[in-house]
Amino acid sequence: MKTYRVGVIGGTGMVGQRFISLLEHHPWFQLAAIAASPRSAGKTYEEAAGRRWAMDTPIPEQARTMVVLDAQADVARIAEQVDFVFSAVDMKKEEIKSLEEEYARHECPVVSNNSAHRWTSDVPMVVPELNPEHIQVIEAQRRRLGVERGFIAVKSNCSLQSYVPALHPLREFGLERVLVCTYQAISGAGKTFDTWPEMTDNVIPYIGGEEEKSEQEPLKLWGRVENGVIVNADGPAFTAQCLRVPVSNGHMAAVFADFRKKPSIEEIKSRWAQFRGRAQELELPSAPKQFLHYFEEPDRPQTRLDRMLEGGMAVSIGRLRPDTQYDYKFVCLSHNTLRGAAGGAVLLAELLCAEGYMPRR
Repeated sequence: MKTYRVGVIGGTGMVGQRFISLLEHHPWFQLAAIAASPRSAGKTYEEAAGRRWAMDTPIPEQARTMVVLDAQADVARIAEQVDFVFSAVDMKKEEIKSLEEEYARHECPVVSNNSAHRWTSDVPMVVPELNPEHIQVIEAQRRRLGVERGFIAVKSNCSLQSYVPALHPLREFGLERVLVCTYQAISGAGKTFDTWPEMTDNVIPYIGGEEEKSEQEPLKLWGRVENGVIVNADGPAFTAQCLRVPVSNGHMAAVFADFRKKPSIEEIKSRWAQFRGRAQELELPSAPKQFLHYFEEPDRPQTRLDRMLEGGMAVSIGRLRPDTQYDYKFVCLSHNTLRGAAGGAVLLAELLCAEGYMPRR
């Protein structure tokens, strides 16, 4: 497959950095433009991001000397240089919505890590293994925007990537009711322990807007495309509690679930072991070979041991057992800036390319 020229808007933040590190050796995608705020524009990427670089690996050599563009003022220029952009800008929600639509109207597809367009009814919010059919709504979105090539597609909230994939293959048993408690890493707030020292030896029992996303977004993921929009699923009923914990990377979830047709533990484990999605069928470059991994050990998954499973793109599950109030309970783990953020968006872009939604200029 020939390479696509890719831009990253919001390239100096933590998720933007992750995008740039993931693009360094990507077989399909070639970094062609980096954009950020006006205060970073005109600097080399190393000058703009160097002190704030939070990845474990060095800044990629190609990115170091690239001159950062202005994500807002240089839309037309960026759109001419790339086949599509990843969006990781840090702005007010309405500003993000407007900016991403401006790129789309310049015939530049946008694959966004942001939440701004997750509830726009003709914008697909996709986990490639779970709801790839939602990308069909792009044609209706293009008609609304009056474009031929541009569009916006988004990934879901990072914490959903731990528990919704584990629930997905169990829906056939009539999933009725879910309680989830998430324990979320500080990188989800764009922080490290150096920049957020008050998180050391601390837990904060509140993450703004997170519980609402955790309860509502699964219903869009499990919705259906109808008359050019995505109609949310009616259930199951979700309730969520979300805590920030002193972990660098990796979101964990404790899940409790009820079913209309209660499966056996063996049936649940079998569904997890056998599950393959469209990403695995297409053998996309970033797709894990085995999406869902179940650990029999009673003390797994563990964040430090298991967050990088299959390059940080797999989901780890453990401690499946009966519950006194719900049918079953179990624990899930995913890497929040890989599977949950930039890596999930890269995988979505791969799906869009493979399915013909990203024609080159």
